[in-house]
Amino acid sequence: MNIFWREMKAQRKSLIIWCVGMVFLLIAGMSKYATLSVPGESQTLNELMADMPKSLQAIFGVGSLDLSTISGYYGVLFLYIAMMATIHAGMLGATIIAKEERDKTAEFLLVKPITRSKMLTSKLAAALVGVVILNGVTSIGSLMAVQSYSNGEDVNQDIMLLMGGLFMLQLLFMLLGSAVASLLKLPKRAAGLTSGLLLLTFFISVVIDISGNLDALKFLTPFKYFDAKSVLEAGSLSMGYMLLSLALMVLALVGTYVGYNKRDLKV
Repeated sequence: MNIFWREMKAQRKSLIIWCVGMVFLLIAGMSKYATLSVPGESQTLNELMADMPKSLQAIFGVGSLDLSTISGYYGVLFLYIAMMATIHAGMLGATIIAKEERDKTAEFLLVKPITRSKMLTSKLAAALVGVVILNGVTSIGSLMAVQSYSNGEDVNQDIMLLMGGLFMLQLLFMLLGSAVASLLKLPKRAAGLTSGLLLLTFFISVVIDISGNLDALKFLTPFKYFDAKSVLEAGSLSMGYMLLSLALMVLALVGTYVGYNKRDLKV
């Protein structure tokens, strides 16, 4: 338990910064809707976005979402929310494992009268709490920010569905980050490699949107598992992608424990 609280204390400042950054993103993003929701302006914006090249539509996360509705606009903003939250989760998962070797504090762990598995469990538990806190702040911030511009439109269920998908993405990238840090003997590069993997999967999702003929490759990128367009149109999270996400999480978790227990912690 001491390791758990040590990790919570260590990530406290960065978690506060990430939460403040997420709130700022929500406030700044939704404030733009005030100007777009002027009668006639939103339709003009929809037409403008439709005339944009597919590549720009994919990058901005516009697609076929209706920007004249608060749910459609939030769906576009959700892409940036997801990017920010998954970057936090991936880097947290990687650094919480690799930092002991990187910062030369591994001897602190080696003298503890507990097994490596228990050490790792405490670390992952602390990372999970960090992910839950950021998701909770994002959920509450989204509900409050969207409510200010909803004009009676009930979007709470849509937001909570998207937050559920976001939580799945956060967990997946957190565990992928921890697996990368545990399996590869590159503690100083673990966060960078995890970020690179995240950006690669995002790039694949953009290519899929641009092409329009590569839907069969959606399983390669978690960003397509719970994208706003699919979730809002279906009104639910895809059970198939949820099961795929859980399977990937289990594989990443197993890889994390196997790699961590076998590696030599350098002091």
